[in-house]
Amino acid sequence: MTKNNHHEASFRDPSGYMFFDNDVLRRAINPIYFEQYEALNKSGLFNALVKKGLLIPHQETEVSSDKIVITPEPIPFITNPYEWSFEQYKHAALLTLQIQKFALSRGFILKDASAYNVTFHKGKPVFIDTLSFDFYEEGSPWRAFKQFIMHFFGPLVLAHYHGAEILKMMQTHIDGIPLKLIVSLLPGKSRFSSTLYTNIHLLAKLESKHSDDYKAETKIAKLSKKAQNNMLENLFNYIKKMDLKESSEWGDYYDKTNYNTDSFNAKKELIRSWVKPLAPQRLIDVGGNDGTFARTVIEEVPHVIVTDIDSNAVAHNYLQARDKNEENMLAFVCDVLQPAPGIGFNNTERESLIERLQNYAPDITMALALIHHITLSGNVPFEKSAEFFAKFSKYLIIEFPKREDSWVESLLVRKREFINHFDFYNEKEFEKGYLKYFTLEKKEEIKGTQRVLYLLKRS
Repeated sequence: MTKNNHHEASFRDPSGYMFFDNDVLRRAINPIYFEQYEALNKSGLFNALVKKGLLIPHQETEVSSDKIVITPEPIPFITNPYEWSFEQYKHAALLTLQIQKFALSRGFILKDASAYNVTFHKGKPVFIDTLSFDFYEEGSPWRAFKQFIMHFFGPLVLAHYHGAEILKMMQTHIDGIPLKLIVSLLPGKSRFSSTLYTNIHLLAKLESKHSDDYKAETKIAKLSKKAQNNMLENLFNYIKKMDLKESSEWGDYYDKTNYNTDSFNAKKELIRSWVKPLAPQRLIDVGGNDGTFARTVIEEVPHVIVTDIDSNAVAHNYLQARDKNEENMLAFVCDVLQPAPGIGFNNTERESLIERLQNYAPDITMALALIHHITLSGNVPFEKSAEFFAKFSKYLIIEFPKREDSWVESLLVRKREFINHFDFYNEKEFEKGYLKYFTLEKKEEIKGTQRVLYLLKRS
């Protein structure tokens, strides 16, 4: 982002743009959108959506002949579609359909149905593009329908058949997964579903047939409001019932730990005793699985992020947070060995993970039961991983499993003839690498384990 200019994520929109005003993110509305904005305000649509928790709240802070400025409620951390679990993606799709249906009842439509118009805030998906609404014209179809299929329905259907990993395709398809590609990845039996055939296969066929036909592209088809509502209802019900048929280690992850209940509780207590005196406002647990350890301090930290490489673990954490009404918990999918890059035009439309973490500026980062995977599975030297954490961490609580730890032994055995290359994996070398970027505040062995917990402060 450019803090003295337009936000890079909004330059495509002729209706307005996001900008920073002394570190406060605001949205400027251009005259071309004044009529819609005033009608939306007058109709009460904005207020109704905000009250329902579907649209990010905003305050009107400036009005002139050349622009209207609104200030949306701050969102601590923006997650992108390729960082969502299947359940999160599903709820984001349902939110978009819900908004479109409600807008239609008030004489408006969503002119954009991009997955990037949604993020997660206070434990739920929320629509963040206030200028994505337009007037409904009687008999006209939903002009963002194809975009919804490419951004939401298509990716979800592919994930249903192939697993949540497929959702990461949105990282390389910022404008949505092409219909032709979606169809090519679907099994033949998908054609026998009337919902999939109508909304994906037939749509792709029509797109292919008229790809070079200007008249076909610009011809306005007729679709009654009732028919459009039926279409939205059908999509909503289909998506709501979708599931993900894949398993992972998260379900019994903590049953496989190599330390007993006393050690497990001792680790929790150690974390609590180190975190509380620092009074953090923001904390991130990298590789935090289902949020078990982050929840030991969730009542004392206003905003907590938990990431994990396992989409099912993230989904489990997300659903837990919803059930417990933990509005300060944010879960998302992250592979530490491949942090999300900046994407879009100039690689700046969507910020990289590291840029977002630097802006988030957590007071404490936790990395528990992670360093042996980074070092031994990822072949990343200690100094390199220390450099990664130092980019955004003020304090770092990191767990180091010794060579005698059974999981470390298992990882080392897999190195076969290269096992001697990893002789550097020991406490001395770990401290040597990390103390190039951090100072040692505390160090303590976790009772009954071959693991050491460190509290480090960035130098």
